[in-house]
Amino acid sequence: MADGPRLAPIAEADRDDETRELLEALGDLNIFATLAHHPKLLKRWLVFGGHVIAKSTLPERERELLILRTGWRCGCEYEFGQHTVLGRAAGLNDVEIHRLATEGTEGWSDADALLLRAVDDLVVDHGLSEETYAALAEAWGTQQVIDLVFAVGQYVLVSMALNSFAVQLDPGVPGWPS
Repeated sequence: MADGPRLAPIAEADRDDETRELLEALGDLNIFATLAHHPKLLKRWLVFGGHVIAKSTLPERERELLILRTGWRCGCEYEFGQHTVLGRAAGLNDVEIHRLATEGTEGWSDADALLLRAVDDLVVDHGLSEETYAALAEAWGTQQVIDLVFAVGQYVLVSMALNSFAVQLDPGVPGWPS
């Protein structure tokens, strides 16, 4: 990661009342304060991101597996760090989180390995292989498979933005596993 942000979070003095209220409601994280340079985009993106993070048909633990693996595949330390915290809250342990930042799927249950292969397919090949799609369709409902694809896509997009703007880790948030 760069020594500093390419696009610094919007300064307090440059925030209008609406932006200030929005950032306070969101927890004033660096990702939101950076995207607040474009408040209309931020508000619209939050609707979609809100679905992925809070209204998805995917269980919380499985969603966090997908997001962490996506963050790692995209080389996005900010995303991996934020979702390390959320992944722990969703029931992932530190050994699992560490293994998400490695190649392969050895040591995972068949169900978890399938999710990791789905992320790997989507990030590397920009689509699910026939084998992965067939296994997902057998294991999950149609809406869950759609939510899976869109969750990975959302976090590829977010990772691209965070990496491009060199958004810095928030205080107290871990980076890559050691």
